[in-house]
Amino acid sequence: MDNLVLDIRGQICPACLLISLKELNNNRSRIKNGEASLVVLTDHRDATRTIPNAVTAMGYSVNVEKREGYYEITIKKEK
Repeated sequence: MDNLVLDIRGQICPACLLISLKELNNNRSRIKNGEASLVVLTDHRDATRTIPNAVTAMGYSVNVEKREGYYEITIKKEK
């Protein structure tokens, strides 16, 4: 499985959510088929709520991990 990395560190909401959704839609078929996952790197804490809420409502699986100085949000096909 490919990891598509989207580095949006420095962005704030709602830009974080909008940029992430655009990238998700651009790669929708690969992610829905399980061929790829989208890994969003962000340093904006609010994005750790807004992005997961939006993508789970769209039927994706999401995982948020805190790293040193940023967060890693992994979006993939629902299990």
